[in-house]
Amino acid sequence: MSTYNVPTKNEVSENNQAIFNQLEKGLGFVPNLYAAFAHSETALGNFLAIGNGKTSFSAKEKEVINLAVSQVNECLYCLSAHTAIGKMNGFTEAQILELRAGKASFDAKLNALANFAKSAAENRGAATPETVENLYAQGYTKGNLADAIILIGEITITNYFHKTTDVAVDFPLAEAL
Repeated sequence: MSTYNVPTKNEVSENNQAIFNQLEKGLGFVPNLYAAFAHSETALGNFLAIGNGKTSFSAKEKEVINLAVSQVNECLYCLSAHTAIGKMNGFTEAQILELRAGKASFDAKLNALANFAKSAAENRGAATPETVENLYAQGYTKGNLADAIILIGEITITNYFHKTTDVAVDFPLAEAL
């Protein structure tokens, strides 16, 4: 298999160079997975447009989805990145490991969201009726369900992209479950 390299700023289009500058300003660096999208003139911008879109979920709730789905898809890059982001959003290491397993014994509402995200990812979008009903029982709405599917799709994009390209992980490695 050929190596899918991570381009430098000088190796990408002017449009992607501008996005790299924004990422460097906001994150302090350009994550390898984002840089790899820049082989395409449009992929990085399109992906970031999805990720920067409005959602009904808090940053913590988004990480619940990201961690549960990335575990189902066995994406080391995303597990590593979202473990770091999860910690930045107040989750402990033990809570992150639980979320990756699709559970949150420390919070009933987040538990329903983690269960739903895991079920939807495992079943290719066909979350079990029990996880959907539990989501609603914990106060989530039909609008939240729609937003959750968008977020599941977003993290699945990066999961699949990394699984296909195997670019180097530039975050502290997530521990195995």
